[in-house]
Amino acid sequence: MRTNPLRWRICSLLAWRRGEVWKWWRRLWAWEEKELEECRTLLLDVSFHANVSDRWVWLPDPSGGYLVCGAYHLLTTKDIPLGDSAANLIWHNQVSLMVSVIAWRLLRNRLPTKSNLVQRGVITSYACLCVSDCGFKETAQHLFLSCSTFSTLWPLVRHWLGFMGVDYIVLSDHFLQFMYSIGGGKVTRSFLQLIWLLCVWVLWNERNNRLFNNVVTPIPSCWIK
Repeated sequence: MRTNPLRWRICSLLAWRRGEVWKWWRRLWAWEEKELEECRTLLLDVSFHANVSDRWVWLPDPSGGYLVCGAYHLLTTKDIPLGDSAANLIWHNQVSLMVSVIAWRLLRNRLPTKSNLVQRGVITSYACLCVSDCGFKETAQHLFLSCSTFSTLWPLVRHWLGFMGVDYIVLSDHFLQFMYSIGGGKVTRSFLQLIWLLCVWVLWNERNNRLFNNVVTPIPSCWIK
């Protein structure tokens, strides 16, 4: 029986202390800390329930499960979107995996925004207002594109880049519009792609700092930082 090298390495770093929890038996290296943060990001909206066993779920057919014929039907049915142009552009070799994962979850509305947490029953509907105190419900679209506080980052960035524009209200369209806004070749588009991903990262971190740490940084200062 072959052993998963990654699983073995993770297990070798953990030690169980009776009556407590799993703890690292040594301090993690810098690259290990980075991998740990990426893992935490992936698990942000995962909920654990006592006395409930884990199981694999085939999302296109949760009740029937995975079947080869079902997968073939999914791949050959034209009216089922398998992806879009924006979804294929979130991976960039000059940003960390954690940044791309945040963008991937954003474009699929899988970030743990307050609106999504309400739908999952994690928080009540009374706690769904945007952390900026603008009075609107915190959805992904609102937080990143419509909020009177957070959305001000985009005009600042466009001014820094030297072009004008109007923000789309759909996140995937906004991403594509930003990338192709000033024309240019592959290098220019790659640079704008990088800037958009970093802006998403900055906004999500600022939102979390306000929500969890009660630390407010003015949006212009977030961009400069």
